[in-house]
Amino acid sequence: MGDRETCNHSEVTDFILVGFRVRPELHILLFLLFLLVYAMILLGNIGMMVIITFDPRLNTPMYFFLGNLSFIDLFYSSVIAPKAMINFWSESKSISYAGCVTQFFLFALFIVTEGFLLAAMAYDRFIAICNPLLYTVQMSTRVCVQLVAGSYFCGCITSVLQTSMTFALSFCASRTIDHFYCDIRPLQRLSCSDLFTLKMVSFTFSVLIVFPTILVIIVSYLYIVTTVLKIPSTEGRQKAFSTCSSHLGVVSVLYGAVFFVYLTPDTFPELSKVASLCYTLLTPMLNPLIYSLRNKDVKEALYKLLEKKSTIL
Repeated sequence: MGDRETCNHSEVTDFILVGFRVRPELHILLFLLFLLVYAMILLGNIGMMVIITFDPRLNTPMYFFLGNLSFIDLFYSSVIAPKAMINFWSESKSISYAGCVTQFFLFALFIVTEGFLLAAMAYDRFIAICNPLLYTVQMSTRVCVQLVAGSYFCGCITSVLQTSMTFALSFCASRTIDHFYCDIRPLQRLSCSDLFTLKMVSFTFSVLIVFPTILVIIVSYLYIVTTVLKIPSTEGRQKAFSTCSSHLGVVSVLYGAVFFVYLTPDTFPELSKVASLCYTLLTPMLNPLIYSLRNKDVKEALYKLLEKKSTIL
């Protein structure tokens, strides 16, 4: 027992990522599934950023936020997916201590930033639909940049604090992380340190991040629904609801999974792994599909870009 308690995190050089506890023959199937989803993430999000960057008609606050959303989705999925795919073929399934710290920090940074960015997007839709005459004033370029910068700032502060506190723990129980990436709850299970302070801080951060952003989204959409129902024409109501329904779909999937994984008792690790797929891979894959297939401006910009490319060829 004494040897176990003296083992410190500074002596840990690597961790083992268990991944999904399935039969070995299913690893190939999971690898192909991850590869397909990740390829769609790369294609969809890079495509969205290219379209928004090069089409002047999309130089609006809504697409500015959407471009940043694609950037965030692209990078935080890239923090997780490549390593997970490598481990399907690896015997050791190891990740270095520094690699685990980096993965933890970057994932926390981008996932928290996305939460605040989604709240900013809801506020943008609220102004556009409820106060259209003041839209260009209230959602100026300066305001949009400040909202995005504030999202990144909140993500960075949260990530720095969570990462520093988590990796200050003593990892003496085991080197084996029961997950497919370095996440806070699986790492807590490896520690022999007193977790009360860390758990309270983590729960406080989760509450401070999830509930205010959800509140902004809910209040914004309550005002939007009230305003839309006053629109006399059926076509006008359908157009307004179409603009917002895709955003609500993304928010529901993301927050539903995050709430289950981080704000409920850590009782079912395997179920948490499946739920975490919703925000690590599913949401980044669906975002560009939802916003492009349901958006007339994006589809027209895509056709225009493809026509220009075919003309050059």
